[in-house]
Amino acid sequence: MCSIIGYKGKNAAAPILVDSLKRMEYRGYDSVGVATFDSGSILVRKGTGKVLEVNRNLNIDQMAGKIGIGHTRWATHGGVTDKNAHPHSACKNDIAVVHNGIIENYQELKEELIGAGHTFASETDSEVIAHLLEIHYSSGVKEAMIETCKRLRGNFAIVAVFQDGTICGARYEEPLVIGVANDGYFVSSDVLGFLEYTDKAIFLENGDICIVDNSKLEIFDFEGRPIAHPITQVAWELGDIDKGKYAHYTLKEINEQRLTVVHAGRQDQAMMNKFCDILSSAKDIYITGSGTSYHSTLIFKHMLARFGKIRAETVVSSESQYALTSMDRNSVLVAISQSGETADVLDSVRLARNQGSKILSIVNVTTSSLARISDACLSTNCGPEIGVAATKSFTGQLALIYNITDRLCEKCLETERADLAVAVENVVANQGSVIKVAEQMKDASDIYLLGRSLHYPIALEGALKLKELAYVHAEGIAAGELKHGPLALMEKNTFVIMINPHDATFNDTISNAHEIKARGATVVGISDRNDDVYDYWIEIPHLKEEAYYPVVEVIPLQILAYQLALAKNADPDYPRNLAKSVTVR
Repeated sequence: MCSIIGYKGKNAAAPILVDSLKRMEYRGYDSVGVATFDSGSILVRKGTGKVLEVNRNLNIDQMAGKIGIGHTRWATHGGVTDKNAHPHSACKNDIAVVHNGIIENYQELKEELIGAGHTFASETDSEVIAHLLEIHYSSGVKEAMIETCKRLRGNFAIVAVFQDGTICGARYEEPLVIGVANDGYFVSSDVLGFLEYTDKAIFLENGDICIVDNSKLEIFDFEGRPIAHPITQVAWELGDIDKGKYAHYTLKEINEQRLTVVHAGRQDQAMMNKFCDILSSAKDIYITGSGTSYHSTLIFKHMLARFGKIRAETVVSSESQYALTSMDRNSVLVAISQSGETADVLDSVRLARNQGSKILSIVNVTTSSLARISDACLSTNCGPEIGVAATKSFTGQLALIYNITDRLCEKCLETERADLAVAVENVVANQGSVIKVAEQMKDASDIYLLGRSLHYPIALEGALKLKELAYVHAEGIAAGELKHGPLALMEKNTFVIMINPHDATFNDTISNAHEIKARGATVVGISDRNDDVYDYWIEIPHLKEEAYYPVVEVIPLQILAYQLALAKNADPDYPRNLAKSVTVR
């Protein structure tokens, strides 16, 4: 959610800021704004819409100055309006602020500030920050930042530009990263904001404040004490951010799975050993994630029980405050997150840590907050995933889960790994049958997905993809529960997708398909074996190891969701109302 970028250097700031915001569009937003400092004045331009649209209307990239801040807003407090877009200024227009997060005590602060004579121009919680900075600015920039941060309650990442040309940043439970370039500094919510210009980064910790003044960087805590941070070289390839020959990032990332499921197996063995040792020695194991990553936790739980003889519980991260109340120092929390910045996941980790538990994590961003606070962290090695809907990161998580399981069960899955890579290659290369099914389903208003055992989490994941990309009502159902309610929904014009490879669940699921078809619904089978009950068959390769089927059966569902999005003229890369990295609750 909400992208933040600040720049101070030797080049024109505005075009850099616009380019950076464009690169972070995947985070989700509804408005855009930039403030630059030039000749003693701060100029602000902002509006609702996409980066390119707002830039075209307001000529943002033509704004003067070599110092500036930019923002894309995902609305939380206040509607989607030009006035609510960031940056925000205060009464004297000598400060401009951009903010990510939620200020929980903003109403109290706003009433206090109004009582002191301040006038507000927006409905946002963020504007109180600008007014607080203005109050303390007379004592200096450093003092203004410290005193303002002390007054805020909630989660925040802030970047501000002052009338003397100073840029400042502060973070508490929201990510903020400094980019160190040869000719200046960046302050951003995401390394992708400055990766084109420098691969050197400083990751601020909770309670850090930074000041860039006269080409000098200073970092200190909320009490004003200096803090030293190392410079980290970011390893991602710039070329991975480009769409290349593909029309959309989502399609590119679906096709990249032929490589990413292999890359997920390339782990540092010392870290893998540490991860598995902590896991196997735990008395109690909890696995948590949000959205797609939660579906990975369900697969992980199954794999640990079946092959590792290890019992684990899964918890939706947003429910952790109610479910993770009995953890202790003998417990382990495994947190799964693509970005490593998901607010609910980080809340789960803090809750577990406060009870003395160890933290293991599976992430795609090894420099993320989650990775840095974990006792051991493994990476899916997928490279940047720009499409809002998770595709390659999900199969990367599954491939890594298989790796972990293989290590715990002493190589019981190793001999079949090559088969999985070949199967993924075949599924990605043969999308024709999925495209034909999408043509038949493009006007469907209700789609149900059924699966048993390991295939039930894939039914949930497929339903999520259809909701995210195609804006269609879709529901994942445990096939064995069909007669306990869902069968009442089966009728003509209803599409039902049976996730049904030829394994131990095959015959029971076929029986369910007959029951559904008898009620007039259209049945689509995803399987390595055709059956007369299917109205349409999407073929997947046969696998000797049944546990690997989730990886190959989810890919046709990703392709289906993508194709239905195109049929509905929806943008598959940036679904409405959604954000890639959910950094607020």
